[in-house]
Amino acid sequence: MAQERRRRSKRGDGDRLGADILDAATELLVETGSAEAVSIRGVAQRVGVTPPSIYLHYADKNALLTAVVARYLGQLDDALTEAEAAAPTPLDAARAQGLAYVRFALRTPELYRLAAMTPSDSASDVDVVLNAAAFTHLEQNVRDLQAEGYYPPGDPQPIALRMLAVVHGVASLLVAKPFLPWGDPLDYADRVISGACLGIALTAGMSELPDGAEALRLVRALRER
Repeated sequence: MAQERRRRSKRGDGDRLGADILDAATELLVETGSAEAVSIRGVAQRVGVTPPSIYLHYADKNALLTAVVARYLGQLDDALTEAEAAAPTPLDAARAQGLAYVRFALRTPELYRLAAMTPSDSASDVDVVLNAAAFTHLEQNVRDLQAEGYYPPGDPQPIALRMLAVVHGVASLLVAKPFLPWGDPLDYADRVISGACLGIALTAGMSELPDGAEALRLVRALRER
C-alpha cells in the first residue's frame, strides 16, 4: 500500500519535518543494516513527503546520514555524561563510561558501524573523532585521573587515545563478530576495560615498556603489597 501523503506543512513546521526526516532515515538504517540501502526516495516515502522536500533540509544523502550520525553522537554524549555523574571516583567513572560506550554501540549496531566503523583516512575525519563526544569525555576523565595521581601529569590526549582504542576496539569486535565466544558481552567488556585502565595507570609514565620478565615482577610486587 502506498505511503499516505503528509499534509501540507504549516508555517513553523520545518523543524518538525526535519526531525521526522532524521527519524525516518535512522529507522531505515536500523531496519536494513546498511547505509547503501537508505535512499532519499525511501526516506521521503516513510515521512509522507516528496523527495524534493527532503532536499530542502539536506543537500544529498551524505548530508542526511551525517546529520543522523551527529544526532547519534549527541545521544552518546548524554549516555556518557549520565554514567560519569553516577560514578563516585574518577577510576569508577572511567570504567562506567567505557561500559556505557559499549552498551550504546550494542543497542544500535547499525548506527555504530556508520558513526565509528566506516573506513576513512582523511584529516577531516580525524578532527571529527578528536572532537566527538566520546573522546571529549575520555580526555576529561584522564585529567581527573591525573589530578588524583592515578596517571602521571602531562598532555592527557595520548592517554585518552589509548582509552578510546580500548573501548572502540571492544565495541567494534562485539558489533562485527557477535558469534565469537565472548560470554556475556558486557561482562567481557568490563574485564577488558577495567584491566586496560589499570594497565595504563601502571605504564603511562614509563619512557619504555618493561619486557615480559620485568612486567611479571612488577605485577607480583603489587600483589604482595
